[in-house]
Amino acid sequence: MLRHLRILLVAGALFAVAPAAAQAATGSSQVLPNQQISQSTSTNWSGYALTGAAPYTSISSNWVQPTADCSATPNSYSSFWVGLDGYNTNSVEQTGTSADCSGSTPNYYGWYEMYPKLPVNYSNPVVPGDSISASVVYLGSNQYKLTLSDTTQGWTQTTTQTSTVATRGSAEVIAEAPSSITGVLPLADFGTVNFSGTKLSPNSIAGANPITMETSGGTVKAKPSAANKSTGSFSVTWYHK
Repeated sequence: MLRHLRILLVAGALFAVAPAAAQAATGSSQVLPNQQISQSTSTNWSGYALTGAAPYTSISSNWVQPTADCSATPNSYSSFWVGLDGYNTNSVEQTGTSADCSGSTPNYYGWYEMYPKLPVNYSNPVVPGDSISASVVYLGSNQYKLTLSDTTQGWTQTTTQTSTVATRGSAEVIAEAPSSITGVLPLADFGTVNFSGTKLSPNSIAGANPITMETSGGTVKAKPSAANKSTGSFSVTWYHK
């Protein structure tokens, strides 16, 4: 999700609004488009995004669900997702997982979001260390298929949604600090999340733009590693709340 906190918005081409985390804070979190500081930095996204070969038709990636260190960062949020739009557009079609901290208690779950609509959380179990796969595919005629699988827990959720406002102007794989109507929420300490097997059409991750999450004052909150262009693999590491 560009998961600005679902609480109310955040997402984008590589960055969108975060849904799950915000929800924990206000009962309704939501991803908003990427809030950029520059072409390579954002206040709420970290990962990779592509914008030069639009319209994009699909994006997929795999990751290992990270652990939220809630003793270090209580009352904080994080989400991990793949999506279309959000980097340079006002819509986002995304699905992924979250690792939030309600006080010092961690909360893990999967979700999808068709921003500007509110995100939808799944009730299926998600546990740190689980192998997650996610994809967003444009089917034509304003139809999008969003699939999220936890192969460790043995479940898959697929939904087909309609959007008449989406333009497919970007494709991204992102770690996000969800947002609320009051702004970007505190980023949970998720350590490092490892993405792999990233695929998109058209183009490839080889042409993607790396995005570092930082405050408006320049403090780095999360940063991506260099991407392996042949395997579509990279990691995003937490630095600051």
